[in-house]
Amino acid sequence: MSGLIGRKVGMTSLFDENGKNIPCTVIEAGPCVVTQVRTEEVDGYNALQLGFDDKKEKSSNKALDGHFKKAGTSAKRKVVEFQGFQEEYKLGDSVTVEHFIEGEFVDVSGISKGKGFQGVVKRHGFGGVGQATHGQHNRLRAPGSIGAASYPARVFKGMRMAGRMGGDKVKVQNLRVLKVVPEKNLLVVKGAIPGHKNSYVTIEK
Repeated sequence: MSGLIGRKVGMTSLFDENGKNIPCTVIEAGPCVVTQVRTEEVDGYNALQLGFDDKKEKSSNKALDGHFKKAGTSAKRKVVEFQGFQEEYKLGDSVTVEHFIEGEFVDVSGISKGKGFQGVVKRHGFGGVGQATHGQHNRLRAPGSIGAASYPARVFKGMRMAGRMGGDKVKVQNLRVLKVVPEKNLLVVKGAIPGHKNSYVTIEK
């Protein structure tokens, strides 16, 4: 689907016409530069590669510098391909937040906040084992049994256990666009999106 690359600014809330307080997220969406045009004849599919957020020349290698120079733009930190654009774009064209309309629904994906090593209660929502009485000691948040004994004599793959949590790619679907602010390149969507402040996100129609 067509879309844009953006940066999460943070959360706030808005009041609707009925006076209801709606939690929402502010995203700095674009402007993104078209850095490559994929075509059916050359690549076998139609898509646009968009670049967002300038980076220093010394942080980019010569191959990437040449790639961006073809589009007549500076090196970009984030590059993503999108399909499904109805409009015709050429190399070097700019795609702005006006690509979105207030009231439509979008999908937002990003990397979730890393939470480090966590136990099964926080990581998988386990309820804890046993009761707090009857001589129970310190096993309230333990995972319990992780397998049988002599057969199968191993722990099955995919067993939900303690471990590192977060830092995964997460997509939140069907978020309503509450407001588009073209002069500041801002997009306000209803609800929460993955990632910490200033993290990159992709917004798809």
